[in-house]
Amino acid sequence: MLGLAASGFSAAGSVSGPAQWSQQTEQWINQQLLAQLDPSLPLRPEVEVGRFDSRLRLAPCQRVEPFLPAGTRLWGRTRIGLRCTQGPVAWSVFLPIQVRVWGPSWALRQPVAAGTPLRPEDVEPIESDWAASTALPLTQSAQWLGLAASQTLQPGQVLRPGMVRAPQVFASGTQVRLAMQGPGFSLYAAGTALQHGILGQTVRVRLPNRKVVSGVVRDGQTVEVRM
Repeated sequence: MLGLAASGFSAAGSVSGPAQWSQQTEQWINQQLLAQLDPSLPLRPEVEVGRFDSRLRLAPCQRVEPFLPAGTRLWGRTRIGLRCTQGPVAWSVFLPIQVRVWGPSWALRQPVAAGTPLRPEDVEPIESDWAASTALPLTQSAQWLGLAASQTLQPGQVLRPGMVRAPQVFASGTQVRLAMQGPGFSLYAAGTALQHGILGQTVRVRLPNRKVVSGVVRDGQTVEVRM
């Protein structure tokens, strides 16, 4: 969805000093972000360019090119390079930058204990900085509604992948119903769960004859086994 690693770009026009170079750099970064962010999403980029080191004495330059150092991208706290390509002395410097990308998200209204399914009243829609983390926030209620908190969640936390998981619907040792299906037949049997049952995940079940089979947890009582 987002490809924010930009290549070098030659800035057009003449520049004469740090103030103009900073302004030009901010404009270039915004252009890169607008070109690479998904236009179908209501995202709003915001760029903050750090100051030049006051101890630097840079030679005048008529043409400056912004560039991204290897291994960096326009996301969160990072840095950008500037190099003089038209002037009496060739030079290059690095500036700290802060890239924020504001977009729709969901945040906690109140604490939620680990393992507790999330309810609509636990969460509220907000606008958050997507670039505050490498993990993009969850944007649709279907991505969290009814899922369990994988850790204790605090008010104000933005929901991101890994913070929710499918809920546990039965404990190890629970008697469950096995639905065994194959080409042209269906069989049903009772068994004992050997693991906690997580909705949609695989669990092992022991049959009365001591045989152990694996199946997918479908609800709080049923495990589906494909034969």
